Amino acid sequence: MNVEENRNTLQSEDTALTNAKTEQERAALPEPECAKEALSASPQLEPSEAGDPAGELEVSPEEAKAPALTDIEGSEAAEVGELQPELDEVLRPSVDREPEPAGSSPSIAAEPAPALKAKSFFREQPPQMIEVAPNVLRHRTRRDFLLFGAGAIAALAGAGSLLPQATLERLGVIHENKAWPKKEWFLNRALRIDDDVAEALYSKNRLVPTYTKSQITPLRNNYNGATPDPSYIPEWKLELNGLASGLTVSLNIRNLLTRFQVHEQITRLVCVEGWSAIAGWSGIRFDDLLRAYPPMSQAKWVRVESSVNLDPSGNPDPYFVSLDLPTARHPQTLLATHFNGQPLTVDHGAPLRLLVPVKLGLKNVKAVTKLSFVAEEPRDYWAERGYSRYDGI
Repeated sequence: MNVEENRNTLQSEDTALTNAKTEQERAALPEPECAKEALSASPQLEPSEAGDPAGELEVSPEEAKAPALTDIEGSEAAEVGELQPELDEVLRPSVDREPEPAGSSPSIAAEPAPALKAKSFFREQPPQMIEVAPNVLRHRTRRDFLLFGAGAIAALAGAGSLLPQATLERLGVIHENKAWPKKEWFLNRALRIDDDVAEALYSKNRLVPTYTKSQITPLRNNYNGATPDPSYIPEWKLELNGLASGLTVSLNIRNLLTRFQVHEQITRLVCVEGWSAIAGWSGIRFDDLLRAYPPMSQAKWVRVESSVNLDPSGNPDPYFVSLDLPTARHPQTLLATHFNGQPLTVDHGAPLRLLVPVKLGLKNVKAVTKLSFVAEEPRDYWAERGYSRYDGI
């Protein structure tokens, strides 16, 4: 009995050691969740109801008679052998593939990763290398230097011309016996460029907008001087000079209204001072007058005069403007006789005024008394006082 009890005790201790060794080997391997699920599904040894420690097996008297260590080790090895295929199947993906470092992303060896593009338009771009032949570089550098020098000299000359004469003499730019181009010349050239552009863009087919009677606004008396006395109206006449016939023609308001068709239009009058007004006008077309009384063949301009104009003090101050013949032939250019359905009053240039909607208001002469057709550009009242000559809109 003592021998059998000792043998049982040894068998129990060997079984516990073998189970502990197996559990340590299993714990050493990394078990993913799928492995744990597979192991949980495999058959496990349950503890005895008598409260024996986990891992102890009940040994029957028949089993106790078998060789102790060899049989027990063989049975445990068989049990581990049965479970090994399941463990290999579960753990193969994690064992065969080497773990990748944290944060690493898979890379494709066959195709290199494309370079990252700039995410923002304002992001600094990498510098680009441009190869230029030395002779080309020297040519460009010389040309740029000459252009820069010419521009600098022109800028200094233009700025210097605007300085007072005394300042230029003090700086030693000019001497007492030499003259410097006056600043008015540069200002006139700048205005002339504007006139040239407006004249180049002119077209008889380009009409200014027209309006309805409900859009008419008040038009103030804008004589540049005193308003003339209406006593000139009964004796008023329009004189035509520079005609192809070589004659001088004199017409009164009755001749004009009975011979020519009257046209109506509602347009905007734009003043150089910055204000404008919409008004209704009636009168004869300037082009109809030119057809009835053709100017001489070399004529390109018409000088429009008013002999009844006064200065602010009430003294005679004849008013005259230059008008190119293409603008005179514009379909909206009128010799107006009526204002908003009524005959012109003295305030608005009775009995006949020039209406040119494609020009500024200073070209719209009131109380016209004379038209002279000439080949060269004639004098202009406001151009002689610093304004432009063309005054197109």
